[in-house]
Amino acid sequence: MKHVTVDPVTRIEGHLRVEMTMDEASGKVTDALSSGTAWRGLELIMNGRDPRDAWAYIQRICGVCTTAHALASVRAVEDALGIKIPKNANYIRNIMAASLTVQDHIVHFYHLHALDWVSPVEALKADPAAAANLQNVVLNTYQLPFRVPTASDTEAYPKAFPEATPAYFKAIKDKVQAIVSSGQLGIFAAQWWDHPDYQLLPPEVHLMAVAHYLEMLDKQRELVTPHVVFGGKNPHPHYIVGGMPCSISLDDGNAPINTARLAIVDRAINLGRTLANTFYLPDLLAIGHIYVQKGMTDGGGLAKTRVLGFGAYPMDTYSGTANGDFFRQCLIRCNGVVENFGAGAAQAKFTELTAEDLSTPEVFNESVAHSWYEYPSAQSDKALHPWDGVTEAKFTAPKVGTPTDWKELDEKGKYSWLKTPKWHGKLCEVGPLARYIIIYTRAQQGLLPDPTWAEKMMIDQIDAVSKVLNLPPHVWLPTMVGRTAARGLDAQLHAEIEKFFFDQLIANLKAGDTQVANMAKWEPSEWPKKTKGVGLYEAPRGALSHWVNIESGSITNYQCIVPTTWNACPRDDHAGHSAYELAMMDTRVKVPDKPLEIAKVVRSFDPCMACATHIFNTEGEQLRVVATDPYTGTRVES
Repeated sequence: MKHVTVDPVTRIEGHLRVEMTMDEASGKVTDALSSGTAWRGLELIMNGRDPRDAWAYIQRICGVCTTAHALASVRAVEDALGIKIPKNANYIRNIMAASLTVQDHIVHFYHLHALDWVSPVEALKADPAAAANLQNVVLNTYQLPFRVPTASDTEAYPKAFPEATPAYFKAIKDKVQAIVSSGQLGIFAAQWWDHPDYQLLPPEVHLMAVAHYLEMLDKQRELVTPHVVFGGKNPHPHYIVGGMPCSISLDDGNAPINTARLAIVDRAINLGRTLANTFYLPDLLAIGHIYVQKGMTDGGGLAKTRVLGFGAYPMDTYSGTANGDFFRQCLIRCNGVVENFGAGAAQAKFTELTAEDLSTPEVFNESVAHSWYEYPSAQSDKALHPWDGVTEAKFTAPKVGTPTDWKELDEKGKYSWLKTPKWHGKLCEVGPLARYIIIYTRAQQGLLPDPTWAEKMMIDQIDAVSKVLNLPPHVWLPTMVGRTAARGLDAQLHAEIEKFFFDQLIANLKAGDTQVANMAKWEPSEWPKKTKGVGLYEAPRGALSHWVNIESGSITNYQCIVPTTWNACPRDDHAGHSAYELAMMDTRVKVPDKPLEIAKVVRSFDPCMACATHIFNTEGEQLRVVATDPYTGTRVES
């Protein structure tokens, strides 16, 4: 048996360490652990603050998922205070949420995950003419023509991409050659380019994918234009409890939101549709199809056993989350848990998530048995409901090494700065893959008798990919390839969701309704003396929940359970391993000293450790800067 550590796992948001024990002869991983290596202290910073300001502080958890946390936060506070936002505010929030998902998925695949699949070194072996032919074949073979049935078509800009000429691919090849020849690989450095997995794809696939990698470096930034128009900036756009802080007029050209700025939003939405349909999905399916044909269907882990979702995109305004009205309004009704999908959709078990579940400690809770936190002595061995959550740090030494030089973490003790969230005492995987599994299972079991257009699109997408791969959904979906593919399908879906709610917004504005905020309960004098609320959101990485307790106008407790907390949490002594850990244990490694497969399966979740483990202090001061050189081993702290 060989003990292997990857620390840090690169090309992710934040800091993650994984350790595994593997059989060198078979490549089987027999045990694995996932450790978030920085402390999330932002929840403590919220105590004593004005609930109306919560969204502004809490979205600093991350520089990528900013608007996701702001949205969950305002929803939690509005739930606690009984605030119903106007229609326009709901539409705008949905547009901003969907635009984040489209951009986030595209950035994840091309700039964080793609180099696990494709190699610039292999691209240098490609014939540019053959790559151009391949591009046309891929576009003709792997496009999925799914769109919202009622959306207007306003794509009026020229689309000269993707390029499919020998000259274009020769120029890309020459550019990559210049980088490699210079020895200054930059973003292409510190990678196992000699790993056999890179030989699975033809050189022309590598060249095409590297070309699109470079294209997306420029194009992805325009996708979050709605955040700038409606929220004032990106990252960290502005929200307001009760709606949105952007007045609208279709007649006044000097208004913050006018017809010209709405046209800019529309252009960004249409760009997202084009990128998802002509770049992202064809690239994904072309690469994934080859992997599946070669039998690479591992890495599913917990996805085969249990996935969870909260539901997404309220169609209309709703009166609250904890009272169940949020679930009734959802465009995507993935509020529930599916168990045993790996046996097939017909054999899987679906359990609906209800409003009553949200307030029941036996249904939702977090434990710290293997986390660097401690609960009060009377509750030390318990799992606490988020409204009763305690965030008190207690770091312990690793099994082997020192507190500042970890050799091996203690899998039987505490080993991560993440807590362990549970549903009915069980661990769950969340994310786009979970959403698709839940909707597909509900449909196949007749539990979705009147699907919305978005749910029908999700079902049609799965059926279309199953036809391309010639495999049933339960075989290809709960795999590393399926998890990555689900993000691409989700990007296409969310590009259409953006368009749907944009058209809803325009129609409502044309009808004369320009209200964007409900300020009836803005003043604390209108609030209950003591109250609590929960805000739910299907973020790009999965089920996100913010939980707030308010007393005498101030926050008394604030807890976040983010998607990466669900997926990357430490094991539970009764429930077993988390999604990351099980996915690693469901993956075979060809070269133990170069565990590309492990990095690839972990990055298929799009880890956001910054959300799950954020380090800060109560004065907002920087605590420590650590600069490392992975090549020399130099480490400098200040």
